[in-house]
Amino acid sequence: MPPRRPQRHVEPVRAVGRQGARAIGFNGHTDVVPPGDPASWTHPPFSGYWDADDVIWGRGATDMKSGVAAFVCAAVDFVRQTPPDGAVILTITGDEEGPSRDGTIALLDWMAANDERMEACIVGEPSNPEVMGEMMKIGRRGSATYTITAKGRQGHAAYPHKALNPLHALTRYLADLTAEPLDQGTDHFDPSGLQITTIDCGNPASNVIPEKAVAVVNIRFNDLHTGAGLLDRLRDRAAVVQEQTGVTLTVEAQISGEAFLTAPGPFVDMVRGVVQQETNRQPVLSTTGGTSDARFVKDHCPVVEFGLVGAHMHQVDERVPAQQVRQLQVIYQRILERFFA
Repeated sequence: MPPRRPQRHVEPVRAVGRQGARAIGFNGHTDVVPPGDPASWTHPPFSGYWDADDVIWGRGATDMKSGVAAFVCAAVDFVRQTPPDGAVILTITGDEEGPSRDGTIALLDWMAANDERMEACIVGEPSNPEVMGEMMKIGRRGSATYTITAKGRQGHAAYPHKALNPLHALTRYLADLTAEPLDQGTDHFDPSGLQITTIDCGNPASNVIPEKAVAVVNIRFNDLHTGAGLLDRLRDRAAVVQEQTGVTLTVEAQISGEAFLTAPGPFVDMVRGVVQQETNRQPVLSTTGGTSDARFVKDHCPVVEFGLVGAHMHQVDERVPAQQVRQLQVIYQRILERFFA
């Protein structure tokens, strides 16, 4: 991962409380993915249009500006109505939908340098697939991208004995990687998944054996693996194919996050109990989905994710019923009441 740029004026918002006091945090982001063609939207993607049916439209309405609004309002109302003997800390970033180098990581670095600490944290990402209360996240799979470069010797396709085809070695290698599953899953995680996402040699000529070919695989892995351990595994297999074929195979990694789990216990039970009370549904404890900034927060304190229904996130016509946002605010406020009770 490239080094982070120097940060200035980075600090979380403290809703109330003193340094060193008992503290709970909320984490979220205000950056969004691109909207695509604005003409495809029913309402302009950055209008925040609020229609007569009480639905809010716009990019980020679900993922996750409304979630941020819900926990900000919950924190403000809670500390005004029942000032706690402790702190509510809001860590809000504008760097989650991209490289994620200068947002939550920088906030947590600032907190460590200034002796600030959250005892627990809720990330307000959309966690429910279809209805409020059906799912909360207590962990995430790891995510890593591996680039495999095969280098042979260019030559004429009619004289293959004078060349060394890197594609033959690379496709053999990829077939080996996909021949068997990485694992069968664990108690809280689905089986890890390896997907080949691209193969390219940049060769426009059908009668030329290329010198080099590159493939990319993405692995979403559970807590049986680490990004570095999978890199060793891929490199070991590359060494075998290299010895068999004579083609040089190198493997490089970009690890976006490691698998983690916030084990069921008092904190998870508290959040789950509040969600069940307010929605009449007991949420499934899940580790599905992509990555989130919870992968950074977990190094600081126990973390869970609970937010809106994510059915429309990243889609054209992203939208959320305003009543869902109000309900989420109530859930967050009840969590604060329970935490400080």
